[in-house]
Amino acid sequence: MDCINNRRSIRKYKDKPISKDDIEQIIKAGSMAPSAKNRQPWKYIVYVSDERNKLLDVMESGLKKEQNEHLLLPNSSFGLSDAFHTLQIMRTAPVIIVIINTNGISPYKMVNSDERVTEICDTLSIGASVENILLKATELGLGTLWIANTCFAYNELMEWIGSEGQLVGAIALGYADEHPSARPRKQIKDILEYR
Repeated sequence: MDCINNRRSIRKYKDKPISKDDIEQIIKAGSMAPSAKNRQPWKYIVYVSDERNKLLDVMESGLKKEQNEHLLLPNSSFGLSDAFHTLQIMRTAPVIIVIINTNGISPYKMVNSDERVTEICDTLSIGASVENILLKATELGLGTLWIANTCFAYNELMEWIGSEGQLVGAIALGYADEHPSARPRKQIKDILEYR
């Protein structure tokens, strides 16, 4: 419970590298998550140094294109300013971990009902894996930010990454340079129902 209670979304990072051993421990924790039909639909691509900078430049280009053309998410353009802010946060983290659903396809392509259910199950599985990653990072004294704003630059990022599957998001990883307070949580009485 300590890691669960102490985990925070970190938006400021120290300029300090993360060891390969720590990264591998974190990804190993992610690989231990339960998954629907044991499909283990996750792939994690770690970006550091120049490759991290290139990835984030591609993301910035995609965000600017979406800002100008509104092709992918025209009804969500209100979220673009937050996406640009997230990009600046990502630039301060020494490690960016890209999350791929190895069974997925672009969320901008149509799928049938069977494929949608499989996608939902795989996304839940990946969520469990990501939570393991966040908790292991907390245990190791590292900070993280789970990022979904990659959706605005989806096509540019997938083309540059060059991996099959579906881009689910990213995780910023590094030593925290802030100590945010816990965010408010709903009360148990508001989220729990017995029948």
